[in-house]
Amino acid sequence: MNETAWHEENQRRLVADVARVRMLLEAHAEGRAEAETREEPSTAPALDALCRSFRLSPFERDVLVLCAAMELDGDFGQACAEAHHDPARGYPTFGLALAALPDAHWSALAPSSPLRAWRLIQLAPGDLVTTAWLRIDETALHFLAGTFTLDERLEPYVEPVAQTDALPPSQEWVATRLADLWSQPSGGRAPLVHLGGRDATGRRAVAAAAAMRLDLALCALRGADVPATAAERDEVARTWMRQALLGRNALLIELDEADGAEVERAAVTFLERIGSPAALAGREAPQISRPVVRLEVAMPTAREQEDLWRGALDADLNGAVERVVAHFDLARHEIEAARVEARARHADGATADDALWDASRAQARPRLDDLAQRLEPAAAWDDLVLPETEGRTLRALVMHVRHRLLVQETWGFAEKSRRGLGVSALFAGPSGTGKTMAAEVLAGELRLDLYRIDLSAVVSKYIGETEKNLRRVFDAAEHGGAILLFDEADALFGKRSEVKDSHDRYANIEVGYLLQRMEAYRGLAILTTNMKSALDPAFLRRIRFVVQFTRPDLAARREIWRRVFPARTPTRGIEVDALARLDVTGGSIRNIALRAAFLAADAGAPVGMAHIADAARSECAKLERPVAEAEIGGWA
Repeated sequence: MNETAWHEENQRRLVADVARVRMLLEAHAEGRAEAETREEPSTAPALDALCRSFRLSPFERDVLVLCAAMELDGDFGQACAEAHHDPARGYPTFGLALAALPDAHWSALAPSSPLRAWRLIQLAPGDLVTTAWLRIDETALHFLAGTFTLDERLEPYVEPVAQTDALPPSQEWVATRLADLWSQPSGGRAPLVHLGGRDATGRRAVAAAAAMRLDLALCALRGADVPATAAERDEVARTWMRQALLGRNALLIELDEADGAEVERAAVTFLERIGSPAALAGREAPQISRPVVRLEVAMPTAREQEDLWRGALDADLNGAVERVVAHFDLARHEIEAARVEARARHADGATADDALWDASRAQARPRLDDLAQRLEPAAAWDDLVLPETEGRTLRALVMHVRHRLLVQETWGFAEKSRRGLGVSALFAGPSGTGKTMAAEVLAGELRLDLYRIDLSAVVSKYIGETEKNLRRVFDAAEHGGAILLFDEADALFGKRSEVKDSHDRYANIEVGYLLQRMEAYRGLAILTTNMKSALDPAFLRRIRFVVQFTRPDLAARREIWRRVFPARTPTRGIEVDALARLDVTGGSIRNIALRAAFLAADAGAPVGMAHIADAARSECAKLERPVAEAEIGGWA
């Protein structure tokens, strides 16, 4: 039966149900013991489904029809008034139902009965149970009429999830397994189902696919939206259970990594309260005592991602897919969005490689933007003044990142050992010697995003929280291969002291966790420190590259001064050899040049030595260091 025919049949039979109950009322009003027929009625399909779902007796079914008739039949109130023998009582009551409907039983209106426990009908407050006005719940009425929607009381909490397209094969089996768990008989206490993995949209897509296999409609509930109080949580759970029974719904409760233990406990309590197909989704399952079936939703494999890319790309873009897949680990929805953006970039004149690469970078950003500061690379190799050895090390870094997949995967080095495959570096040296600028240069050369993470803000005094914060950063960065710049490594590293108490032991665990994630990270992770000597040599051995940034000597300062002013900046009489006598770092030189430019702009003149002298005195005062006459003598 098609949908139109079903609705027509449901409407026809519902009208017949209402007419039958009206006939029973009229028989009672006329003093007849019962209606002319006691045959089992041919109920409407929706009414029949509702009765089966909530296990309503024939009498409870007729009570529900009695209440629905008041909303569906404009003259039904008159029939109630005549049956009551009271013109003022033109509405259904339980007393009227007991008197007029067959197979009546008092338990039908007990608080634990299906009609009241599931809120299918409501009693007007204030009156006795037998004389109170009975009203049908609006959601139940819509269901009987063949139009079922989400209960408005659930709208602040849950959202419908659209059906998903075909899943990648690596996720297909998870959906099949979840559907099997949901379809098992519910006798006894069913295990809690947890969908893990870092692909949040993949988890939702898997749940939607499992629901679709069982002809269920999936809804999602954020863990943070689960009511905190037990009474409100029970009320929402009861409303959801009725929704699930009426509409054949499944529920996915989604936990965010930022959710605390209280939110997790409330979500688990809510899940245990409902009996409909449901699952908990989150990066990791909460620690609870009851059995948990853990299903891991992995990111699409490299081959699957390649197929997703090629599925709708133009032929001239297809050639760039392999390089993108080798570096970025994107979910299906991110690939779909990147495909659209790549086409637009390519149409605007970008090369195929650049179009796909930049579109993929854009998709990888949102996860990290909330956790770290993205730095826009402005420096190039020409802006970096370093000794030859350090310069070669930085270029070697670029080489390792650029050819990591070729050497490790294609040439087989990863098969020998999975340890130490990440590209990690330590930039050590005083402030202002170019550590952050060097990271910008690497990001620009590799066309990668650069994110700065302040380790002093990541480290927590609470046991386990530091690792959780680090995991969030690495998980968010993993699929985009961004360059991670961990500032203030001294906040976490240090001489590994003798373990005297639990705090010492957990501090070493935190360091070990960071190094482990750096070694496995598919991008480039950089640590910066002002005190390399404070780091444990055992930790240093696990870092692939170490670059020592030193204070610039006279020749280096001369070169920095020569490059510090942009070509468009008007200058007059700049003496680079004289400026190089001032013993400051490259960062301070840049600060002085910028301050001098503002002084010159305010004076309406080109930047001259006098402006630079004033700026140098201000910078040195800020650093609380005296300025010798030998350093700036004759500048002005």
